Amino acid sequence: MNWKTFLALLARDAHVARRNFIPLLLQTFLQPMMFVFIFGRVMVRSGYMPNAYKSLLLPGIMAISMIFTGVWAVAMPLIGEFQFTHEIEDRLLAPIENDWLAIEKVFFGAAQAVVAGLAVIPAAWLLLRPVELNLQSPLTFAGVTVLVAFLSACGGLALGCSISQTQIGLMFSMVLTPMIFFGCAYYPWSALANFPILQKVVLINPLVYASEGLRGTLVPQFPHLPVIAVLLALLVFDSLLLALGLRQFRRKAVT
Repeated sequence: MNWKTFLALLARDAHVARRNFIPLLLQTFLQPMMFVFIFGRVMVRSGYMPNAYKSLLLPGIMAISMIFTGVWAVAMPLIGEFQFTHEIEDRLLAPIENDWLAIEKVFFGAAQAVVAGLAVIPAAWLLLRPVELNLQSPLTFAGVTVLVAFLSACGGLALGCSISQTQIGLMFSMVLTPMIFFGCAYYPWSALANFPILQKVVLINPLVYASEGLRGTLVPQFPHLPVIAVLLALLVFDSLLLALGLRQFRRKAVT
């Protein structure tokens, strides 16, 4: 491990992100804020949703924002660097093991996901106030947030090294969209009790654990999965996606 090279790569990616700050800001927050405004403000003020729904919705929007940001921040540059600009060829010549090139992208994507997730809280509070947050264990919240961030970045690594530029639309329609609708972001997992088969099937969706984990730490007054089970599931998904992403990255790097 060459820490100097690793940190230089992180600094370079941070510089690129600063230069594209406005597009990055719009890409990260526009869709979540539209969901917050429509479901949390319009629907509640119109009387179609109870007032408490605002607090229930916030952790799910935070989870979606983190997942989208991490996946986009890692997958899209990888697709471009491997298939368009071939910039990855220069990175592969760096004095560092190839696996660490992929891990650097995961760390940078996870950092962006954390920023995007935390920024949703004050932004949503401005739109939805008052919101009844009940943060009982800041350390547990921090642990869940970090694991969700790495989940999104590791998923971006796996997707970015597995699909071609012609399959980007397919990635959103066949992977990310079903994840969102069946990821318990807009409703708790317990709400699927009347659909027992579906309730069990959605447990293969990692967004379920992201949404339920953030709900259990931010608004524990609502039904949620046990936090211990969420932490273990997120660790498993993070490990599996990282292993898959590194394997695909090695294959891409040698072709």
